[in-house]
Amino acid sequence: MSLINLIISDYRTYKKYGSNFFAIVFLTQGFWASFQYRVAHSIHEKIKIKTIRRFIMFPFYIWQKIIEITTGISIPASAKIGHSFYIGHFGGIILNSDTVIGSNCNISQGVTIGVSGLSEKRGVPVIGNNVYIGANAVLVGKINIGNNCIIGACSLVTRDLPDNAVALGVPAEIISYKGSGGYI
Repeated sequence: MSLINLIISDYRTYKKYGSNFFAIVFLTQGFWASFQYRVAHSIHEKIKIKTIRRFIMFPFYIWQKIIEITTGISIPASAKIGHSFYIGHFGGIILNSDTVIGSNCNISQGVTIGVSGLSEKRGVPVIGNNVYIGANAVLVGKINIGNNCIIGACSLVTRDLPDNAVALGVPAEIISYKGSGGYI
């Protein structure tokens, strides 16, 4: 998808949750963060020579830091996020630079997606499509989160979750396979 189409898909997702243009564009910190990410990621992906990329990306790093300070949301330009991304509430959201998130995903405040593990098990989660991640959830390590999953609030996920899993707790346990229908 093109940069414009990705931004429009994010905007439409916010609109689906009942906001109007003014509220989304001027008052919604999650949209600001995803907008900044989309622009920076587009530039990051187009420039393949690292030294040139670092030079050109410098203003985008400053913009990212301003967004991070203002909103409490950190989304590095190198992360990979599919279309229709939605951040339900701002604050305390940290995504690792190697994060991969599928399309039509919804994350809440306080979510951390980070690196963990040792040797060949060290890595960052890969998250499928149509995934809802509840408030203050932590997803770490070289794990795969399937499509249509729900991760409950305050959960710690350190193991793979199959498609349609509903998981919660510390450590997260699968409590059903009803999936994310109705949450996304």
